[in-house]
Amino acid sequence: MAAYTCDECGMSIGTMTCGQCGAELTHDTLVKDGGSAVHVSRCPAGHGMVKSPMCCGQDMACRV
Repeated sequence: MAAYTCDECGMSIGTMTCGQCGAELTHDTLVKDGGSAVHVSRCPAGHGMVKSPMCCGQDMACRV
């Protein structure tokens, strides 16, 4: 299970699921054209992805 945690306050988010198929979203990293990385949660069945959650004004980290 991918768990996102805020490095600032320690808040964490556990399981997130796809609204279309119910599959647990998996952590992934996209590398943009400029070389910067964006953390996302992706449906393993290919239904899409969402940007990682934010807390305290920053992306929450996922340690997988």
